[in-house]
Amino acid sequence: MSSDYILDEQFKDINFEEIAIKFKEYENCTFHNCDFTQCTFQSVYFIDCTFFDCNFNDTKINYVSLRGVQFNGCNFTNVNFAMTDQVIFEFSFKDCLLDYAKFYALKLKKMQFINCSMIAVDFMGSDLTEVLFDNCNLRKAVFIDTIANKADFYTSYDYTIDPEKNKLKKAIFSTDGLKGLLGKYDLVIK
Repeated sequence: MSSDYILDEQFKDINFEEIAIKFKEYENCTFHNCDFTQCTFQSVYFIDCTFFDCNFNDTKINYVSLRGVQFNGCNFTNVNFAMTDQVIFEFSFKDCLLDYAKFYALKLKKMQFINCSMIAVDFMGSDLTEVLFDNCNLRKAVFIDTIANKADFYTSYDYTIDPEKNKLKKAIFSTDGLKGLLGKYDLVIK
């Protein structure tokens, strides 16, 4: 095995530099309080990895593969996920900051966003089928031409979604969330 394949390692309090991350494959690794803000991810694979309290703010994640990856308490402000490898694509977010992130035209089926700040996130053209948005702030998030069939928005809030510009068959919303679905009609809902 070459040094470009890292298995069962733990990384803690590391400020990764760009050269340290490119062309690497991490499997079953754990990252605690690591900073990736100086990195441009290129041909990087994360398989069954977990990240805790890591900083990806403004990071370029071109051609990164995320398979069975969990992010907990991480900062992804202004990160563009559009260039991630979607061949085998599975990751989830819990207690993360995803403000201004871009998920443009991605297939995010069954993904989980739990207790995340998602202000002004771009989901334009994305497939959000069966995605769970659990207690997420979706203020000014962009939902245009999305497929959100069976998506669960029940506990999330502050969203505006036009049912005429998105597919929402069997999507779950709370009664309080109706205002976000009917906003363009300028109705008063009490």
